Amino acid sequence: MIQQQTILKVTDNSGAKTVKCIKVLGGFKRRFARLGDVIVVSVTNLRNKSKKTSKVKKGDVFKALVIQTRSIQTNKDGSCYYFNKNSVSLITKQGKPLASRISVPVSKKIKQGQFSKFSAISAGII
Repeated sequence: MIQQQTILKVTDNSGAKTVKCIKVLGGFKRRFARLGDVIVVSVTNLRNKSKKTSKVKKGDVFKALVIQTRSIQTNKDGSCYYFNKNSVSLITKQGKPLASRISVPVSKKIKQGQFSKFSAISAGII
């Protein structure tokens, strides 16, 4: 589960390396974000190779989609799965992905929601 002040890895090619969660969207006094939720993040570190050609700058504020969490997710059939890290992908103001590629597989839950474009540009589906 993701909450305020959580440091997250960015798994797309937008140019950001790590971000910090500022706010969890989706309700009044909502404390935690789970897989497939939208949060507001601030960029803390950039990737070294793409500092000049990056789409983002250090300190920029974006919305982000939670792609992987370390908390256990349970399917309806009873099977469980979890990821090794907490990671996000950055979103534009229109709700589209900022990057053109996501380097990790995403969950089926993201494919079924309104963010089906993220599953199309990801490495696979779990």
